[in-house]
Amino acid sequence: MSDIVRKHFIMHGDVQGVGLRFRAYYAAQRARVTGFVRNCGDGTVEMEAEGTSADIDEMLRMIRAGRFVDVTDMEVRIIPVEGSRGFEIR
Repeated sequence: MSDIVRKHFIMHGDVQGVGLRFRAYYAAQRARVTGFVRNCGDGTVEMEAEGTSADIDEMLRMIRAGRFVDVTDMEVRIIPVEGSRGFEIR
């Protein structure tokens, strides 16, 4: 039984042009989380993160702790685990 989960996020607020994707990349490396992050045409940021719930929570804490990033709302849903390797900025 694995405690690995994959979560899909849509982040709203001041999330584009403020370094969120690069912050997510470095936070994923530190928290041992895989997946991706990308800007969307509607001004939101989409992210998928795969790891333990605790590691994903730590990654989110690091993202939100940064200056300039202001996530005002976040849609989250659990999706199937993909067994991805690494974390990429798309």
